[in-house]
Amino acid sequence: MKTITVLIPAYNEAPVLPKLFDRLETLGKTIKKYNLEFLFVNDGSRDDTLAIIKQYAQKDERVSYINLTRNFGKEIAMIAGIDHVDSDALVIIDADLQDPPELIPDMIKLWEEGYDDVFARRSSRLGESWFKKFTSQSFYKVLQRSTTIPIQRDTGDFRLLDRRCIDALKRIRESERYTKGFFSWIGFNKKEINYIRDPRAAGETKWNYFKLFNLAIDGIVSFTTAPLRISTILGIAISFFAFFYILIVIARTLFYGVDLAGYPSMMAVILFLGGVQLLSLGIIGEYIGRIFNETKQRPLYLIEEYHATSPVIPEFQDKTTR
Repeated sequence: MKTITVLIPAYNEAPVLPKLFDRLETLGKTIKKYNLEFLFVNDGSRDDTLAIIKQYAQKDERVSYINLTRNFGKEIAMIAGIDHVDSDALVIIDADLQDPPELIPDMIKLWEEGYDDVFARRSSRLGESWFKKFTSQSFYKVLQRSTTIPIQRDTGDFRLLDRRCIDALKRIRESERYTKGFFSWIGFNKKEINYIRDPRAAGETKWNYFKLFNLAIDGIVSFTTAPLRISTILGIAISFFAFFYILIVIARTLFYGVDLAGYPSMMAVILFLGGVQLLSLGIIGEYIGRIFNETKQRPLYLIEEYHATSPVIPEFQDKTTR
């Protein structure tokens, strides 16, 4: 029998784990053709998340877990889990039950038809504010228009990946990660499935607007150099208009004598140009900062404890960290 791993990153998800395990157990009863593994990645939780996962691992041999040494963030937690997947297919799902596990059998059917990446697209997002929905839609529009990679809109990490996709993702070792973009970058045969995203079953979201903004910056900077191109075009345009403005000032001085005092307009121009320069330096700094982080070549994550019925030693992970 083939094996399907359900990868679940978890950070302070103790309140929702009992409900999650109940629905995963029901899922296991509905899927008879495949062996299931439930792989949890504890991303440095400060509550009882790890203890609860260990309890269920003792009761159910299908439950495996990776305990990271600290909170590395969801993007790193996902690659930590992907590195330890040795199954025929992988399903990534959040622990908060906003993505229904009951959709996984439908994903498996499409996978059996030959699709390598079956991704779930949100037709509706319950429990989210209009501002979050608006900013999310705006971000995907900007990202789609600024990159040549076909980024899927209104999709998250909830998807089924074939072994070929898993192996491809393992080869991407960037420290500044935007996994949603990686799913699009690797290509392969994709299929969309629509669903209504539920509100959190319990607990509180770990994503505030500041973290979402940082994730958006990572996505744009990681997959396009359009901000640098825009900065260049803006600089050329301002220089062009500044050159003609200088010609106008010279001509006015030659024909009408000393130019009229224009302190307010001069300050406005200086402040505007200064702002454009700082913005351009900031954009350049974002790219240089990522180059700096990549050149360090630090390990993406460190593992404090790894439990599995059939341990897998990934080629990218130092054995001494397990």
